[in-house]
Amino acid sequence: MSKSVVAVVPAAGQGTRMGGTARKQYLSLGGVPLLVLSLKVLQRIESIREIILSVPESDRDYCWREIVNPYGLGKVVHIVAGGQRRQDSVRNGLFAIADPLPDLVLVHDGVRPFIQEEIVEHAIIRAGQTGAVVVAIPIHDTVKRVDAQQRIQETLNREGLWQIQTPQIFRYDWLVEAHQHALQEHWDVTDDAALIERQGYPVSVVEGSCMNIKITRPSDLVFGEAIYNTVQSNP
Repeated sequence: MSKSVVAVVPAAGQGTRMGGTARKQYLSLGGVPLLVLSLKVLQRIESIREIILSVPESDRDYCWREIVNPYGLGKVVHIVAGGQRRQDSVRNGLFAIADPLPDLVLVHDGVRPFIQEEIVEHAIIRAGQTGAVVVAIPIHDTVKRVDAQQRIQETLNREGLWQIQTPQIFRYDWLVEAHQHALQEHWDVTDDAALIERQGYPVSVVEGSCMNIKITRPSDLVFGEAIYNTVQSNP
């Protein structure tokens, strides 16, 4: 039996590492905003029944007017105010989910525009079986731990090390429980899987793609343009 899925898309970052005044989620590749490219993929996934977008409070009207409505993103049913941290933005989106409650919640960064549909669909199926899944890629480069003075302290064994991406997909009740505890205990984490891990639930990995980059710096836009052109020439 297929699982019902609601997607929460945090896109409330200020884009300070990008430089300039424009928020990174509204920058364009091929004339299309990054956020639109990300949302379009989720829009096409049949099992995703609706999308909740989390953006800066001041941008909510802008997103309805310039992002959702012009591009026909009908699965976006709520645009909520984001928070100071990514986990705050996810929590605000999560707590906006209304009845009927879904089986699973999919969390995907608004500035990862190149996730492939087949990877998302595979991750959803696996999450329905295990309860918690993250998309990731194995690390192939040498990894070293460095101190505050930029001196190498040790070389890590890269076997078993994975670079975590999104989407991350969890049982709805597990994710709500984890975010409630995070709020009560003042946990500060960089992704939702870390909250689930703290709850003691197992998290599985589904292999993603090296093209599923997160656009955070100006150099990422250069790589993004190359990926975008490749995708457009090989639909």
